[in-house]
Amino acid sequence: MSTLSERILGASAGEYVDRKVDRAYVHDGTGVLTLETWKQMGAERLCDLPQLYVLFDHIVPANNSTTATLQHELREFACGSFLHFSDIGSGICHQLMSEGIVLPGEVVVGADSHSCTPGAFGAFATGVGATDMAAIWLTGETWFRVPDTIGIHLSGSLQGGAEAKDLALTYVSRLGMDGGTYCALEFIGESTQSFGMDERLTLCNLSVETGAKTGMFYADDVTVRYLAAAGQKAGHQVPEPCTYSRELEFELADIVPMVAVSPRVDTVKPVRDLAGLSLDQVFIGTCTNGRYSDLARLAKIVKGRKVAVRTIVVPASRAVLAEAIRTGILSDIVEAGCTIGTPGCGPCLGAHMGVLGEGEVCLSTANRNFKNRMGVGGEIYLSSVATAAVSALTGEITEPEGD
Repeated sequence: MSTLSERILGASAGEYVDRKVDRAYVHDGTGVLTLETWKQMGAERLCDLPQLYVLFDHIVPANNSTTATLQHELREFACGSFLHFSDIGSGICHQLMSEGIVLPGEVVVGADSHSCTPGAFGAFATGVGATDMAAIWLTGETWFRVPDTIGIHLSGSLQGGAEAKDLALTYVSRLGMDGGTYCALEFIGESTQSFGMDERLTLCNLSVETGAKTGMFYADDVTVRYLAAAGQKAGHQVPEPCTYSRELEFELADIVPMVAVSPRVDTVKPVRDLAGLSLDQVFIGTCTNGRYSDLARLAKIVKGRKVAVRTIVVPASRAVLAEAIRTGILSDIVEAGCTIGTPGCGPCLGAHMGVLGEGEVCLSTANRNFKNRMGVGGEIYLSSVATAAVSALTGEITEPEGD
């Protein structure tokens, strides 16, 4: 009997395997490096793998002429080949791959550390560097050491103002930033059924913050319905009795709103312990929390009120933005005084559209708060959308109340 990653990779934990890749993607940053490396390998053609993607999301629109020139070269290459290409404003690569593209049981590789996100669909999804991706462009294959798996048992239900992001920060705190090194995190237990796909994507997204190779949910009714709505047919994955290298238990009713304290993702404290900390900026978006359900939650909290601090909101994709416009929640967000950015990564990596100044403090729904990430000398605290929304209204870290 096998864990999900063992089942997909076709071998036991610790074994080395060569596997054909079902889908491989790069963004405007790693794509430039991949293209350069691919050329250095003497490549004259791409492999015949039909599912190669170049997805512009990190620094779009370009922040300077050097970036623009590099993007121009990659854009021309992508458009001149059979690569699937998405340009400015289409959205974050991990989100686009999660909008009816990645399917259960696939091997998915992205040239970005948060490529573990689509593991929410029951795929083995992981990140690689530009050299490995260039080799995939050449051969359509790559190698893996099949990871050990940590079982994350979920029971009960979230209460009060707690969200999936709070659970994610809690498990990162429990494991530490290296406690999951080269493991797969497998989310199991009856309570997995209570999480929608948006929440599952959030939970898998932060798995890499423990050093994990990927985070995974088994494809179930929630998965099948989500993919059916996107026009994709998928089957269920039934868990088998298996051996985990480690198992953690989480009673969801015990989860409270949390904040990751700068500069470590695993330094996590209850929001109430940091209440009153003054903020200069609130950022809501990213591949962690920029989906439609996140924006809807934000709109519900700020509707009819005004934010007290500059608040930047960046939808994860054009589809998310379009749905927010269609339903009217974008108007509620804008009327509350928030600024809307181009769908993509935005300020998350500190390149543009929300860089922090020396000594400024930002509360962000992103996945990383490393020193100088969003601007030299700035401090980043990570939270859920609900915590970020109520904090934007007060101008200081504030604990959200339940519905």
